[in-house]
Amino acid sequence: MLSTTAKTIRFGHSPDPDDAFMFYAIAKGKIDMRGFQVEHVVEDIESLNQRALKSELEVTAVSCHAYAHLADQYLVMRSGASVGDQYGPILIARDGTLSGAWRPEDIRGKKIAIPGKLTTAYLSLQLFEKEFQPVFTPFDQIFDAVAAGKADLGLIIHEGQITYEQLGFRNVLDLGVWWFEKHKLPLPLGIDVIRRDLGAETMRSFSAVFKESIQYALDHREPALDYAREFGRGISEKLNDRFVGMYVNDYTVDLNAKGHAGLCKLLQEGYEKGILPRLVVPQFI
Repeated sequence: MLSTTAKTIRFGHSPDPDDAFMFYAIAKGKIDMRGFQVEHVVEDIESLNQRALKSELEVTAVSCHAYAHLADQYLVMRSGASVGDQYGPILIARDGTLSGAWRPEDIRGKKIAIPGKLTTAYLSLQLFEKEFQPVFTPFDQIFDAVAAGKADLGLIIHEGQITYEQLGFRNVLDLGVWWFEKHKLPLPLGIDVIRRDLGAETMRSFSAVFKESIQYALDHREPALDYAREFGRGISEKLNDRFVGMYVNDYTVDLNAKGHAGLCKLLQEGYEKGILPRLVVPQFI
């Protein structure tokens, strides 16, 4: 628990260009930190989901799927969301497999490399079709798993969503497109949450710092992109810019009514389909 004198916030985020872009102003001391010191905990999203389940971090990025399991410990910050507006996690196959857009029956019984049990990618794929064999695989090893035949298909998140063609794979299903066609809503993938036991004043104050950091990066895009490029795992400057633009936008500054509706629909449908243990209504600071 954060004491009245300690102002250190352990903030969990993934080692990706979009998260780095959001943290540029904090990392480089560009904004008023209101007395807070941020200790960056940089891990893949599934590791952060698991840490949040144990309430280990004061603030962290989590999958929207994971939030359904930890809403009692954390509130949602309105800033920091990763939202796919007619794009999202991509189901990829080796080039030369069945062509055309895939239907639910096309994946039944297939082995699919999944980037984590609590990822929103896994939840959204289960909403599309539940009858497949998940092969839980670190997100950065999914291409290799499919190429080696350890899985028939791979569910791709992060920058793999824009590099798969270069690596010789084919998009057979974009879950963000499918979700929009079904609900006419964006697909929220990740949110940032803050631990309830910090107290209302601390939660509000730190949420304001984080929002200001995101806005600063958007207002100073070029230096923020230069910083973010260091976290891009070898992607080009052009792809770095494109990827950051996909997941740091107006929804990220403030999860608006459409983003909120998408999150509520995701949690509701997950519960109705028997994937989530209870119906969770998002609570915000």
